[in-house]
Amino acid sequence: MSEIAPVKGASATPVDASFAEITARRRGRLRRYLHGRPRLVDLLVAACYLLLVTPTIVEAANDGDWAGIALMGTLAVVLLARRDQPAMVVTAVAILEVAITMLHPWGSNVSAGLWFALYALAVAHTRRFALVALALATTPLSLVYFLMLVGPLPANAGGAGNDLHLVSLVAGITITLSNVIAAGIGFSVRQRRLHEQEIAAWASRAAQLGSVNERNRIAREMHDVIAHSLTVMVTLSDGAAVAVKRSPEQAGEVLGELSRTGRTALADMRRVLGVLRNDAPGESPREPLAGSATLGKLLDGFRTAGLPLHFSHTGPALPADAAFQLTVYRIVQESLTNVLRYGRGLGRVEAKIVRDGSRVTIEVTDDGKGSTPSGQSLNGHQTIHHLQAGQGQTGTGQGIEGMKERAGIYNGTVDAGPGAGGGWSVRAVLNMTDEGIK
Repeated sequence: MSEIAPVKGASATPVDASFAEITARRRGRLRRYLHGRPRLVDLLVAACYLLLVTPTIVEAANDGDWAGIALMGTLAVVLLARRDQPAMVVTAVAILEVAITMLHPWGSNVSAGLWFALYALAVAHTRRFALVALALATTPLSLVYFLMLVGPLPANAGGAGNDLHLVSLVAGITITLSNVIAAGIGFSVRQRRLHEQEIAAWASRAAQLGSVNERNRIAREMHDVIAHSLTVMVTLSDGAAVAVKRSPEQAGEVLGELSRTGRTALADMRRVLGVLRNDAPGESPREPLAGSATLGKLLDGFRTAGLPLHFSHTGPALPADAAFQLTVYRIVQESLTNVLRYGRGLGRVEAKIVRDGSRVTIEVTDDGKGSTPSGQSLNGHQTIHHLQAGQGQTGTGQGIEGMKERAGIYNGTVDAGPGAGGGWSVRAVLNMTDEGIK
């Protein structure tokens, strides 16, 4: 009786499939076999009903009551449709059982058909609907006994009037309780399946949210890697083109830094995109970039690219958490990349990292001037959306949004805008949890 089809309305997703596998493992071997063969279960239910009423069928055959046998056979056939049309089946079974009872009131299990029908209806429909159907289907058959509309007791059961009253009352109560129990089992099965579907739906939403977050993370990382690397490489290549005639040695150093920047960018891209590869999980490193270990190389690269960069670190070293160090690294990288792309007439660029307990403050400032697409000089960069680099590139603002998203992970903030004394200023404040401080 527990193999009715799942409640309709749930979408088929990979998460749903995984929950189905978990549920299948909880079933025994026989239940797993029957679960995948619903029509076989319907045939077994009809056969079970016929088995329960076999004594009545034999008695009817001995009495030559072929009408009763035909009604019981018809009821078994009707039960085959309980999965697809449970309400219609309950109606038909209730009518047939009243007719069978009038012919064989003291037959064996003549009311068993309603057990299967009411169970199927309780699984498929809401509780209110099933309770109404339970009352409507049970009342006629119970009243047949309560009002003693049946014939006398069989000879072997005794025929005293008091016995007839008592047996009729017990039969009516038994029919009512058995139908209530069958519907109650259906309610329980439906509730369990709805609960499983709710869990599967919740897991599906969580998986989708995780997928969106992962795509955003990858997009953010790719933006930082590509924007920084290409900006530095373009600047270095331009510098090498100028220096190759005046100072070949310096041009060689610039070209060496250009090559290192490109290789670092490729390694970072492999690391970021490695999570998308599932065919060879060991080929690409997937661990977070060690921010504190490579921050010095990052700053040296910007100096080689021509930024008059001054760096200072105040307070203890950064926490050992690799993800936190990567956040600091990316904020510094994005801030200096914007300076390199949009700053003009730079005299001094300062990058500061200050750690005070669990709070880490990052400040990147410059004294440069930006340029608009029309060529008008601006004091500071104003908004990156409106600035244009020397090669006609314009910013999208995604870098600042990415920094804010990174800082938000650590309950932090990012403020970016024109500096008080000119130029452009970025100030990020990150707050480490107690567990992350080492």
